[in-house]
Amino acid sequence: MERSRARRAYRVLILLLAFAVVSVGGVAVWGLSVFRSPGPLTEATDVVFPRGSDLREIARLLHESGVIERPDIFQVAVRVLRKSRQLKAGEFRFPPGISPMEAMDLLIGGETVVRRLTVPEGLTQAQVLEILLKAEGLVGTVDVQGVEEGQLLPDTYHFSFGDRRADVLARMRTAMTDTLNALWRTRSRDLPLKGPREALILASIVEKETAMAGERARISGVFVNRLRRGMRLQSDPTVAFAVTGGKEPLGRKLTRRDLRIHHPYNTYAIGGLPPGPICNPGRDSLEAAMSPAETDELYFVADGSGGHAFARTLKEHLENVSRWRRIRENSK
Repeated sequence: MERSRARRAYRVLILLLAFAVVSVGGVAVWGLSVFRSPGPLTEATDVVFPRGSDLREIARLLHESGVIERPDIFQVAVRVLRKSRQLKAGEFRFPPGISPMEAMDLLIGGETVVRRLTVPEGLTQAQVLEILLKAEGLVGTVDVQGVEEGQLLPDTYHFSFGDRRADVLARMRTAMTDTLNALWRTRSRDLPLKGPREALILASIVEKETAMAGERARISGVFVNRLRRGMRLQSDPTVAFAVTGGKEPLGRKLTRRDLRIHHPYNTYAIGGLPPGPICNPGRDSLEAAMSPAETDELYFVADGSGGHAFARTLKEHLENVSRWRRIRENSK
């Protein structure tokens, strides 16, 4: 009797174990199917994973962003595959329908999202630094010690989430130095400029004088002619810089009193170039400063259409000035 009961108990135990194995196996197969199947994401989504995020935090962020439906299955599968330590921090873009397994692979070997920071031509150092400090995705502060006006090249700079502002600033400085030196080696002969720094100063004035690409070399030619003759540049943007110190736009028209201020950047009062750049010029203005147009013109003034009227003689220039004043009066 006892032996018969023992056999029945043994058979029951075997059946229970077999059922458990089948059940676990079924769960495993189901979990693997979920891990490999398309996820619920309906449109491309960027997700940021901060440095130091563990597997649980990563699964939570994926779930909250709609990339995966079952964070528990994602965690178990990643652990079973021993991939948890390979998951990277950063910002990643997940395409619609990506499976949890594909999301794991993306976090291991995929490229982070490339962000862009665009610095327009003609901004002052203060304005560029403001853009840099407001850029989302960059971290840290910037040390402006030793960064002078005109040392940052306007361009579009690419970065990834979590990059340092100081590193982007260093790239701007290096880009300006490299561009300036390369263009100086191909400059026109007999320029009245002592070196790359003076070319940078002239380029910054050209940059602020016109927004029309086709005029830059011609305006540079006028300034070069005036430098050769010992004439004062009489550039309004240098006076505006003198008034504000380059910290902000002037926000108004220049007055006669402004033109008389005693300041090293007032080119109505000083001869030659000012002591430094008045903005960060772009590559086109740098090229114009070092390859000016060959012209005998000495003057220019706004023509009312966004460009300038050029003149070789003072008489022609005064006529252009009178015409500009009439245009300005009629537009009020």
